[in-house]
Amino acid sequence: MTNTRCTASGRWVTAYLGLGSNMGDAAGNCRKGLSLLDATDGVSVTAVSPFYNSAPVDYTDQDWFVNGAAEIETSLSPLALLDCVKLIEWAVGRRPGIRFGPRILDMDILLYDHRVIVASGLAVPHPRMAKRMFVLKPLCDINPDIVHPVLGVTMGSLLRSCNDPEQRIKPVD
Repeated sequence: MTNTRCTASGRWVTAYLGLGSNMGDAAGNCRKGLSLLDATDGVSVTAVSPFYNSAPVDYTDQDWFVNGAAEIETSLSPLALLDCVKLIEWAVGRRPGIRFGPRILDMDILLYDHRVIVASGLAVPHPRMAKRMFVLKPLCDINPDIVHPVLGVTMGSLLRSCNDPEQRIKPVD
């Protein structure tokens, strides 16, 4: 995917994205998003976790989600990557809706090059990732030794401490 707002220009860094869907072919929507991401100039998808079915959190009156994570190498700046992710969500069919509600595709930048970023529309590390099993489990499938840049602990440690019984996940068949 080439777009003037998604122009590669910097050094290559590692970033991690979370993805989810609970509308239509949810796993297919996630795969389509990953395919479009990998086709983006300045982005290479280097690892993808297995997908999980997960109970919705915050807004619970909706279908379960399919969630996963991806490791990428990118030369895009954090804000350019955010622009690309939003364009991909739109291309797959996402439109504005209820906060935490049903969505055809949700792609979040979880981590970007061990950096802490607070910018318009972007907070990295993702502010809720440390308490979300549906984020931590797929991320740990890729690399449990990633260190959270604010908390200073590994994703594996965060996953082991995530014991909210309302957060239910199971592998996609």
